[in-house]
Amino acid sequence: MVLTLTEVNKSFGKDQTYVEALKPVDFNINAGEMAAVIGPSGSGKSTFLTIAGLLQQPTNGKVIINNQDVSKLSERQRAKIRLKHIGFILQSSNLVPFLKVKDQFKLLAQVNKNHIQPADFNNQVETLGLTAVMNQFPAELSGGQRQRVAILKAMYTNPSLILADEPTASLDSARAYEVIEMIQRIVKETNKAAIIVTHDNRLLDYFDKVYVMEDGNLTLQD
Repeated sequence: MVLTLTEVNKSFGKDQTYVEALKPVDFNINAGEMAAVIGPSGSGKSTFLTIAGLLQQPTNGKVIINNQDVSKLSERQRAKIRLKHIGFILQSSNLVPFLKVKDQFKLLAQVNKNHIQPADFNNQVETLGLTAVMNQFPAELSGGQRQRVAILKAMYTNPSLILADEPTASLDSARAYEVIEMIQRIVKETNKAAIIVTHDNRLLDYFDKVYVMEDGNLTLQD
């Protein structure tokens, strides 16, 4: 099991300002699985994703990544786990604007020595159709190209868990299918786990499991 959440919840404030953003949830995902989380804005999807990604701690419950209980770790310890085990794909492609695409990865390699081998990197560049843009700056790329570079960055550190927040939100239908198919292919071929928050119901057939978030409650869709 790559990720397990047991009776995890998140609350803020107290008394009249008390809000339970995430009701107690049990969740797990295996290597080679893709799970979608859908639901309206403000339903708790982002809270769920940030807890799964160790960007914030749960109020109660256990978060286990690759058999390690990470629920009560310090921020410094969580940062190490994030760097080693988790790849983030965000709506904004999170690229350094003054670095060429190839240099984005040189910078990342300085921060994280646990990156994929050059041969694997070159294969992923080719698979993602990015060979021709490696010498370009982010501003010179299309939205679809920037998103594919973001996927490549998420894979570069060879994470076991991929977390994506609306990765197709700014893409047209053709590009959206292209991006989700790429993520699916990488998940299956390299045996990773992926959780993707999306509003895009066109893409749900690509997922092994679909969860619905509503008013802080996460339920598995039949």
